[in-house]
Amino acid sequence: MSYRAVPLVILAMLFWQSAWQTAWGEAASPTQPDRCNRSAFRVMVDVGHTAEVPGATSARGATEYAFNLRLAKLIELKRVARANSLPADLFLSIHHDSVPDAFQETWEYEGQEHKFCDRFPGHSIFISNDNADRKGSLLYGRLLGAQLKARGFTYTPHYTEAFMGNRRRELVDAETGVYRYDQLIVLKHTKMPAALLEAGSIINREEELRLATPERQSLIGAAVTDSIVQFCAARAQHKPEPVARQPSPPAKRIGTPAAATPQASPIKRQ
Repeated sequence: MSYRAVPLVILAMLFWQSAWQTAWGEAASPTQPDRCNRSAFRVMVDVGHTAEVPGATSARGATEYAFNLRLAKLIELKRVARANSLPADLFLSIHHDSVPDAFQETWEYEGQEHKFCDRFPGHSIFISNDNADRKGSLLYGRLLGAQLKARGFTYTPHYTEAFMGNRRRELVDAETGVYRYDQLIVLKHTKMPAALLEAGSIINREEELRLATPERQSLIGAAVTDSIVQFCAARAQHKPEPVARQPSPPAKRIGTPAAATPQASPIKRQ
C-alpha cells in the first residue's frame, strides 16, 4: 500500500465458475460445504492503484501496481468501472505493502539506487467498522486470514506498534491478522462486505522475490478462492429461507342470498 494519496482504484469483477476449484492447481478443500451458489455469487476485486498512480515501489524498482495487476490477472478478472454500479456480494482490494519513509534505506541494484526495508515481512488484512456490512467484512477477513495461515503465511504485527504513528491500526483478530482501518475509502464506502489484502511487503528485498514467483502467487490465489467459497457458503447458510405462501381462502360469494330451503314438518306419532 502506498502511503501517498491516490485516486480511487481500478476495479474488477470475478464471475465464479465450477472450474475455480482447480484454477490454482489445487483442489478446493474437501471439508468445504457445498452450499455456495457460485453462478449467483459475485465478487468485486480491486486492482489497487493504476498505471498512472502506481503506488509503492519495490526494493528493485518495480511498482506496486505491477504486482497487484499480475496477481489480479491470475484470478482471471474482468474490469468494471465502480463497485457500487453493479450488484456484488463481496469486495476485495488487492495491494502489496511498503513502509513509511523513515524506515527506508538505500541500496544499489543494477546500477541504480533504490529504497528498501527488510523489516516487517508478512501480509495484513484490513476492514472498516464504517462499512455497510461490518459483520460480513470481519467474517470474510477472518476466513481469508485463516486460509493464508493454513498455507504457511504469517501476518505482520507491526501495525500495532506505537512507532507507526498515525498509521497504527487496531488488531481485531490476532489469530488471522485482521486490522481495523475505518477511514479507507474503498472499505468505508462500498455497499457490500469489503476487505483489503496487503499480500506482502515488496520493499522487503527477500519478500519481493518470493511474491514475484508463480508458486507464491498461486498459494495466495488459492487462499483467496477457498475463503470466498467459505464466505459464500456461510452467507447462504444464514440467509433466511423464503416463507412458503399459504393458499388464499376461497373468496366469499357476494350476491342475492339463496332462498331458504323449506324444512319438513315433524310427523306426530299417533
